[in-house]
Amino acid sequence: MTHIIVLGASGYIGSQLVPLLLSQGHTVTATARQRETLEKQLTEHPNLTLHALDLADSEAVNALLPHFDTVFFLVHGMSHGDYFVDYELSLADNVSHALQGSHVKHVIYLSALQPKYGSSEHVKARKKTGDILRKSGVAISELRAGIIVGPGSAAFEIMRDFVYNLPILITPKWVDAKANPIALDNLNHYLLALVMEPPSTHQILEVGGPNVLTYREQFKIISRLANKPYRLWSTSLLTPNMASHWLTLITSVPAPIGKALLGGLEHDFIANSMPISIRFPQHLLTYEEAVSAAIKHDGDFIRNKVWGYDPVALYRWQPGFGYYPKQAGATLKTDVSAEALWQVIQHIGSRQHGYFYANVLWRLREWLDVLVGAGKPIRRSPPGPQLQVGDYIDSWKVIRCEPNQFLSLLFGLRAPGLGRLEFTIREDNGQRTLDIRAWWHPKGCRGLLYWFAMMPAHLFIFRGMVKVIERKARALSET
Repeated sequence: MTHIIVLGASGYIGSQLVPLLLSQGHTVTATARQRETLEKQLTEHPNLTLHALDLADSEAVNALLPHFDTVFFLVHGMSHGDYFVDYELSLADNVSHALQGSHVKHVIYLSALQPKYGSSEHVKARKKTGDILRKSGVAISELRAGIIVGPGSAAFEIMRDFVYNLPILITPKWVDAKANPIALDNLNHYLLALVMEPPSTHQILEVGGPNVLTYREQFKIISRLANKPYRLWSTSLLTPNMASHWLTLITSVPAPIGKALLGGLEHDFIANSMPISIRFPQHLLTYEEAVSAAIKHDGDFIRNKVWGYDPVALYRWQPGFGYYPKQAGATLKTDVSAEALWQVIQHIGSRQHGYFYANVLWRLREWLDVLVGAGKPIRRSPPGPQLQVGDYIDSWKVIRCEPNQFLSLLFGLRAPGLGRLEFTIREDNGQRTLDIRAWWHPKGCRGLLYWFAMMPAHLFIFRGMVKVIERKARALSET
């Protein structure tokens, strides 16, 4: 048994790796900036500890990190936009300082392949991060991977969204660059094996799948397995930089991450995986097998606490829905108590409060369903004085309910996608933070167009809602 800390456990790799580590008998501490995110993604386990940790807080990193045997560094800064490189390197620097003179014996760092010619900011940052970590004096296993094939892998999801959302695949000329993508299961095999064989010194290992393919060939395989027509047109007029600007119109992958990834796809990313495959032998899935498995398990990720394991949500999920959700919301800080805020929130949809703000627009949206064949809007109210999971509020269904903290409603109207509306109350240095946020997994191009059409209304309504809820809660607490 090894005492392991996973930095970046809420990310794509981390959230799937933690259960595997636990299944092998390890004691695991999973970290992310928000503990609530970990609670949604990870199932409780006697050997699992969840810890809120911001790697930008050097004091917190120094206090926590030195007490473990093995550290998984699965953090990147691509979501921080154009300045992600400096941010990413500052996090690595904090971790490196905390490792010096610590109890830690081994750091496993998931990095990126380095092309022979050319580079990108994302790829350079991954290499520099490894250089910084090696200064700690702790043995670093840097695992360099290219595209990872599996539901949720950002690079794979970009390609998958292109296939599902575009009648014609319009791509830059990098579509003829080559790579040997690796299946998620094969990558996990290597990550788990490295835990059992810690090195005495630094090592850099490349990982990849058995097939070297152009992106054009990868698109063709994805199209065939997804039962979508393959129509691809590549043009030099569409540079990777230009493509990054309209990426949000095509894919549900967050724009900063997509932009960072696209910057490097014009180069060949072919891993020399022979050394690690000899050391840790396994059956390497072909690209076609990996894509087939990813499509087969499309939607499995919603079988978690985020959706309250709700059977209606599971039933409504369809292949081709965007893995990454679009989001819009508003936040407000207040000194009003969580109890008072909750008393107001749980009466959403009632005759007294309605939807708190712009009720006409809420009702208008309900009647728009009639135009697409739905019946007259149904008015439904919870049976009891307190909200409970399973209650219906008009077309909304309560899928998670944590009094004084959190409420999640499943979107029940007709639209191309699957969505939910969340109300979150957090304690924040003696104040409360009220956050109202809509999450939307679009279905194809129509789902994206629907989201962008609703975006102005979302921003307008949610900003008004947080203010009205806070005002009503304050009046309630003063009576």
